[in-house]
Amino acid sequence: MTIRTRFAPSPTGPLHLGHAYSAMLAYDLAQAQGGTFLLRIEDIDTSRSRPEWEAQIYDDLAWLGLSWTQPVMHQSDRLPDYRDVLNTLWQRGLIYPCVCTRRDIAASASAPQEGTPLIGPDGIVYPGTCRQKTAAQGSLPDNVALRLNMRAAHAALGDAPLTFTEIGAGPNGETGLITIDWRHAVEGIGDIVLARTAMGTSYHLSVVVDDAAQGITLVPRGADLFDATAIHVILQRLLSLPTPAYHHHRLIRDDAGKRLAKRDDARAIAKYRDDGATPQDIRRICGLP
Repeated sequence: MTIRTRFAPSPTGPLHLGHAYSAMLAYDLAQAQGGTFLLRIEDIDTSRSRPEWEAQIYDDLAWLGLSWTQPVMHQSDRLPDYRDVLNTLWQRGLIYPCVCTRRDIAASASAPQEGTPLIGPDGIVYPGTCRQKTAAQGSLPDNVALRLNMRAAHAALGDAPLTFTEIGAGPNGETGLITIDWRHAVEGIGDIVLARTAMGTSYHLSVVVDDAAQGITLVPRGADLFDATAIHVILQRLLSLPTPAYHHHRLIRDDAGKRLAKRDDARAIAKYRDDGATPQDIRRICGLP
């Protein structure tokens, strides 16, 4: 099987060293096996995405010596595809509308009888407030958040083990064949959002649909997303999509040990370029050959 990797940045700010590491690693993994490296622009957050940041992404990656297969996929072009998938899940009774605000969720999860709120890949684990309010009927609703009913997903897939292959390492060194614990999925991940009101989709839904559409066979990404992989594998199985292998990699951190964010302009790739660094300098800083 020919390897296909991808780098999928959001055009909401400058690429920093962490992005450079992930992009170069994905490119190197593809090159080492004569495979294909793809670029995807994850621009579903239209309120923050900017064309100038997208142009900077192309400039930075080309300066690093990376090339990618054209055309570049844009998530903003794929909203009808996400809608079709959501409609399929709706008709199967696997998603439901949710009108809770973040404050509602925090208050409900922090109620005295609930104890300390559980924190999952998406923050506070949703307490299920809207789960039984509306049965899936009629057309898929518009302009409302839609959540995956994790209990219904479990019932639909049964107790057959869900697994994925990890060729990197999770935050606790997890590697090899990873088995997903359904109890943890139901209780520790919960009913995650698959469509946000202002976007019509979410990261979890779009990344699964797009990886399948691009034929991605290996997903390199930060170890901070390791816990979210269970969500993606569950969605892949529900939608009869292939499960790629994953390579979760270490995070590039600042001097205080904090992971880099786009607000860390001092570590932006463009800043290193302006200061006279070379692409090989960036590789050395990131610990790549």
